[in-house]
Amino acid sequence: MSEMEKKSTAPDKSWLQRAAESEFFHNYKRSPSAIIGTVIVVLVLFIALCGPLFAPQNPYDVGSLSLTDSYKPPMWQEGGEPHFIFGTDSQGRDIFSSLIYGSRISLFIGVVGTLLACAVGITLGLISGYFGGKVDALIMRLADILLSFPDILVALFIMTMFGRGVSKLLVVFTIIGCVTYIRTVRAEVLTVKQMEYVDAARVIGIPNLLIIAKHVLPNVMTTIIVLSTMKVGGLILAEATLSFLGVGVPVTEPSLGMLVKNGFDVLFSGYWWIAVLPGIYIMLIVFGINLLGDFLRDEFNPKLK
Repeated sequence: MSEMEKKSTAPDKSWLQRAAESEFFHNYKRSPSAIIGTVIVVLVLFIALCGPLFAPQNPYDVGSLSLTDSYKPPMWQEGGEPHFIFGTDSQGRDIFSSLIYGSRISLFIGVVGTLLACAVGITLGLISGYFGGKVDALIMRLADILLSFPDILVALFIMTMFGRGVSKLLVVFTIIGCVTYIRTVRAEVLTVKQMEYVDAARVIGIPNLLIIAKHVLPNVMTTIIVLSTMKVGGLILAEATLSFLGVGVPVTEPSLGMLVKNGFDVLFSGYWWIAVLPGIYIMLIVFGINLLGDFLRDEFNPKLK
């Protein structure tokens, strides 16, 4: 049997087999930081999604709270109790359960805020870079105006004017987060649209929207994926900062930042676990996301190889 016949009779490999044999997966297996980051991210997602099924308590169900359980230390300290692993706060809320419920809000804001900022930023960046002219000038001047103010200042102004809430935080993070995408996507599009295959598609009469969707957008997706991965961690920290300052999520919608704020009020009274443990959990989440994001950046940026 000839070599050509052997190739023709060989079974086609599935996408899973091709992925397992790819250079990306080979490098992933050899990167301890990427594996650690993946484990942390998967574990955090599992806790956020499935945690309420095994949480010892619903910390925001008033009927399940008792003031006699307030300020219990973690179970490994003197006076701690086994069913309060990380201790309790002033209302008798179990800190471990509060971390589970709080991470749901923080991750939701981080992921959805990134997706919204990504959608708006990609759209405006593609329009600005591909069509140019007055549209490009208008979009980039608006981006420059937003960049001239610190993100935290813009967020504080909007949240102070319109009040606290998850939906308002998402609007804020869309506004301040889309600027990075606009500038990054525009720079990529200015390079891609000079390629010969884009000129050829334009010459044969393919509509601009189809050219953008089929030829331009796929070439900027790797940059967008890396940027989005890093952005999630940044928005989780931003939400924690705003909640700590009292302009983030309301008390009825707990987040990790709100837990840190509540704990900080009694930090110097010796109840360190109420603020420190949520702070460590935030650090762990962002650390895992950044480890994974650094690996993706190295893999998708040929200049770093």
